[in-house]
Amino acid sequence: VSFFIAFALGMPIDEIVGSIQDGLGNTLGGIALVFGLGAILGKLIADAGGAQRIAMTLIDIFGEKRIQWAVLAAGFVLGIALFFEVGLVLLIPIVYQISKQTKISFLWLGLPMATALSVTHAFLPPHPGPTVIAQQFDANIGLVLLYGFIIAIPTVILAGPLFTVFARKFVPTAFEKEPSGSMASIGEAKQFKLEDTPGFAVSAFTALFPVILMGVATIVSLFEDTLGMEGNWFFDLIGVIGAPTTVMLLSVLLALYTMGIARNIPMKELMKSAESSIAAIGMMLLILGAGGSLKQVLLDGGVGDTVAEIFADSTMSPLILAWLIAALMRIAQGSATVSALATAGLVIPMMTGTDVNVELMVLATGAGSIIASHVNDTGFWIVKESFGLSMKETFGTWTVLETLISVFGLIFVLILSLFV
Repeated sequence: VSFFIAFALGMPIDEIVGSIQDGLGNTLGGIALVFGLGAILGKLIADAGGAQRIAMTLIDIFGEKRIQWAVLAAGFVLGIALFFEVGLVLLIPIVYQISKQTKISFLWLGLPMATALSVTHAFLPPHPGPTVIAQQFDANIGLVLLYGFIIAIPTVILAGPLFTVFARKFVPTAFEKEPSGSMASIGEAKQFKLEDTPGFAVSAFTALFPVILMGVATIVSLFEDTLGMEGNWFFDLIGVIGAPTTVMLLSVLLALYTMGIARNIPMKELMKSAESSIAAIGMMLLILGAGGSLKQVLLDGGVGDTVAEIFADSTMSPLILAWLIAALMRIAQGSATVSALATAGLVIPMMTGTDVNVELMVLATGAGSIIASHVNDTGFWIVKESFGLSMKETFGTWTVLETLISVFGLIFVLILSLFV
């Protein structure tokens, strides 16, 4: 498809292969290590019984009738600090275990969890999209985070548990079948007697360790900006430790100890868990790389420039215009972050002379950037493979869900604009 679209867009023949290679390399360069280490972390926690312990404790606290809300809350808390892909890898084994324990549909629990991760990715710093857009718009990060929370909470409730009720009526097959996706296999750990599993505290700490590290690094970086101490070796070191790849590596090393060595599990057995987790996501990494190639071809082929020309002389409200351009960019090239960044560059000149709230502009752009996830979005394939869905089922659940998040996000931004 990437080759075909490159020819259709009239790209020079000698540039097509390079564009495809750049797209694949940039995509896998950003996520392959994080995704692979995240898969190992999830598998280690699952194989040691840690995921089962977390699942059973959540069930005991919330009760089976409210377990969907427990999963939603867990996804929201984890999603604040984790990238969408990392959060999905960490939570899939836990959600899968809860599904098996309660005999509740895997997707019934998984969709609200994925919704929470997607909403935090679109609206809340320190995620790359809202953080960098806020810098470009010269918006106050603290206000973006505050307004983001106000918008995110009702959005995640409407697009998560409430939408799932309707989705099960319209796409019942997705909720009825036993998952066969590659990510689901990470959660297929053997069942333990509860007394044979690691304690809840150590299991939860191991699973949340990436969140803790990233959170600490974010707070320290805020102090660095406040104190004006850029270039200080201590802050540089914290920056390295807080990078997603380093965070996941340190988290895997911690899990090897807490879920393995401390419980006298042989290193050979731990390495088997690591190997099986990587084998499970191998095909998905190739699919994600191919999706990155398609995105790069669309960008290099001039799709973004065409969108800019269409809206060059528009007099529409800046909030709606930012949402609309981001939505079109998202549909055209797939990446939410690229859509948001490209939109920022297009709408900043259009904001001149208006009194629009720049923090709400950040959120409107973020809302538009996640609409209608489909085949050129890596998130589409991650969800499809994670839950073992067919293409039709993924469109009927995930694509509709992402569109609802986008539309609800815009509605709440417009409502909030009446008060701030």
